[in-house]
Amino acid sequence: MAEVVIVPSAAEGGSIPAAAIAALVTAKPDAVLGLATGSTPLTTWQALAGRGLDLSRVRGFALDEYVGLPAGHPESYRSVITREVVEPLGLTPALVRVPGDDGLPLEGAGDRYESDIHAAGGIDLQILGIGRTGHIGFNEPGSSLASLTRVKTLTEQTRIDNARFFDSVDDVPVHCITQGLGTILRARHLVLLAFGAGKAAAIAAALEGPVSASTPGSVVQLHPRVTVVVDEDAAADLAHADYYRYAWANRLDWER
Repeated sequence: MAEVVIVPSAAEGGSIPAAAIAALVTAKPDAVLGLATGSTPLTTWQALAGRGLDLSRVRGFALDEYVGLPAGHPESYRSVITREVVEPLGLTPALVRVPGDDGLPLEGAGDRYESDIHAAGGIDLQILGIGRTGHIGFNEPGSSLASLTRVKTLTEQTRIDNARFFDSVDDVPVHCITQGLGTILRARHLVLLAFGAGKAAAIAAALEGPVSASTPGSVVQLHPRVTVVVDEDAAADLAHADYYRYAWANRLDWER
């Protein structure tokens, strides 16, 4: 069972993954992080920046990227990662990768990204969000639980959800390149974040429903080390919320 932490707010929720990353980097200055974009992990990056750590040796691999946006587009995930993660945290730009950013043809980009993650020693800690469709990364419903990095078609719901970052939904790309569910499961520690009532159904299905390609986020149930951080609104549909609060409050000293 995942370790589920229910917090009063997203701001407080960001301190938990930030502490985990800080402990990891203190022990391993060249740690490899899996980086997520969007509004959900912002409080994590902000809390981590406030710690003043030297993260210049940390390597990063983004979860996903749109296909078809011009280089330098402000909503490309390369631009977002640079703006929201690399610059505030003082990461070294050359050590941070985004799928398909190697300048080679899109065909084969997934296999190359997989090879690059392997060459870096694998991802130590992967930050994840979850979409209303239950997707993690851009692994939409129906994705194989063993899938690796590849090009995918975005659902209409995901494009609608992401339209807030663009002038209109018509400007949201139809395709993406994303780490697969199998890729995500290779990370040594998964940290899944969700805040707001709009994520409640997806979180309940991912944590307490069956493991199914219909709910890609449910794949976290197959991982031996998962930390889930949710606010009260996102936890609203969890049948075992009281147990999760009890377990977190009574964890052993060595777990703190």
